[in-house]
Amino acid sequence: MKTALITGGLGFIGTHIAIDLLRRKKVKKCVLLDNFGGYMNPSKKNFYDYRKKRLDLIENKIIERCDTNNFKSVFEIIKKHRPEIIFHTAALPLAKLDNLNTDEAKIGSIDSTVNLLDAIALLQKIKKNYRCKRFIYISSSMVYGDFNSNKVNETSPVNPKEAYGTMKLAGEIITKGISVLNKIPYTIIRPSAVYGPTDMNRRVSQIFIENAFTDKLIKIEGKNEKLDFTYIEDLAKGCVLAATKDKGVNQIFNITYGKAQTLYSFVMNLKKMFPNLKFKIKKRDITKPSRGTLSINKAKKLLNFSPKHSLKIGVKKYVKYLIDNNIYKQN
Repeated sequence: MKTALITGGLGFIGTHIAIDLLRRKKVKKCVLLDNFGGYMNPSKKNFYDYRKKRLDLIENKIIERCDTNNFKSVFEIIKKHRPEIIFHTAALPLAKLDNLNTDEAKIGSIDSTVNLLDAIALLQKIKKNYRCKRFIYISSSMVYGDFNSNKVNETSPVNPKEAYGTMKLAGEIITKGISVLNKIPYTIIRPSAVYGPTDMNRRVSQIFIENAFTDKLIKIEGKNEKLDFTYIEDLAKGCVLAATKDKGVNQIFNITYGKAQTLYSFVMNLKKMFPNLKFKIKKRDITKPSRGTLSINKAKKLLNFSPKHSLKIGVKKYVKYLIDNNIYKQN
């Protein structure tokens, strides 16, 4: 395959997918489609824009500025580059933002998904020699809502309890319906608690690590609160495997580490590197779904997916990156 198009291509997940695609020579070039926007307030303390650092790692890239909410622009870019693989990562980057609104979540997960699939279908209709070999929709583990068991798999009930998971689930339904209608092979990915270097969206892992470096108190919401933390390189590898293997066609995959850890465990791993780290445990936010482990047996069986980064390894690697790149100094 020659070309992959990645919406949200300047984002945390999008750029790492591009890096993995090119390093493993699955495509010759990546088109990074992005609206150049951001979801975090850049005036906040410790804000660091990692986009330039991420892009420096992607050799054969084309950057296109585009809002996926604009059908005409999306169609023209797909017509121009004719990508064989399209990864749709453009959306709100995490479930809880200080400026979250439902309409914005709808645009990212619903409207843009419709536009992309309609644009692919139209181009395939008017250009008989063009075929999209795979459309990959990046969903979320938040579609499960409260986990109904210690471990959920892809056939477990989906019952989101907030705007982010609701819109992600709607995007899954749209992906399946429109793709089947227009004979577009698709794959749906459900990640969980993604973390790692160059994250700038204030996920809980980033907050914990930056607080450790700056001697700030770490607040843990519930000692027994669990997340299936997934290192960014493992997620990118899993997404590429799902997109390029025939057994990934028209399938849904949990792509995570496959073993939930408590927030407390995350902090204890940090404390080994920051002995003076300060933390306190407070009540969990009951508006958030109660989560746990996502089974990755399906991805292991069909894709030969094998994540390499335990929480211990991932946290240590994350901290090392920040020190080696002079972003933070360890006291």
